[in-house]
Amino acid sequence: MRKTIKNNKPGFKHQTVMLIDDNELDNFINQKIIEGNHFAERVYVNTGGQSALEFLKNLLVNDDLIDVLFPSVIFIDINMPLMDGFQFIEQFNKLSGSINKEIKLAILTSSINPEDKTKTKDMGTEIAFINKPLTDEALALL
Repeated sequence: MRKTIKNNKPGFKHQTVMLIDDNELDNFINQKIIEGNHFAERVYVNTGGQSALEFLKNLLVNDDLIDVLFPSVIFIDINMPLMDGFQFIEQFNKLSGSINKEIKLAILTSSINPEDKTKTKDMGTEIAFINKPLTDEALALL
């Protein structure tokens, strides 16, 4: 039976979040912003959508790890090689169980293309759309 993701540590809004961005400098800066705001106790960083999906699938195999390691928020860049952010979201939504319903997805992008924002809304789920850089104000909305 699947347990509910929860936050056990006082002072942190989330126990675990994940960053998915092929730009390592952006990942570093965003991780520091997340940590500095006590947004999450633990931040997982992936430089590609496929590796992030594999990580999540591996966690699903062991229910004991879900409460501790599964992210409650995933920040996804749109423009990445091999698997872009939209492709990641499509695959993420196919994950087994209801785990993908409990996780907040947030596009974190430098794109100013209005079509990207429209496509995000059209994906049928509540996905936040945040323009880089990540800010304290954006984190407060999640």
